[in-house]
Amino acid sequence: MTTRSSTKAKPAKKKSSANRRWVKTVTTDFTHPPKDLFTQSAPVIARALASKKVSPKGPGSGTRMLTYFINRAGKGLTATRKRELERAKMLLHERIQKEKEESRLTIARSAPRR
Repeated sequence: MTTRSSTKAKPAKKKSSANRRWVKTVTTDFTHPPKDLFTQSAPVIARALASKKVSPKGPGSGTRMLTYFINRAGKGLTATRKRELERAKMLLHERIQKEKEESRLTIARSAPRR
């Protein structure tokens, strides 16, 4: 009598933590936020990241920088600090929306009337 070897699928391997931490590999030198900016209050962070000095491409760039910081800090952030950073991100988002609305109004006003 012959025996068959089992052809069961092997369970998927967990990815090592080194493979999952993509933020380690990012090396950009585009913007330079002030030292200790991310330890400030949400309005201060939002104001600084929306400025042309820190984010030359506008508040959208600041939002990406803040998101990157939150991802990079990961589990090392306290709940209070993360809440404050998320609040700053919300303030930046509101600022972006406000700027978009203002630009729409400006375009609408400058359009020729019939």
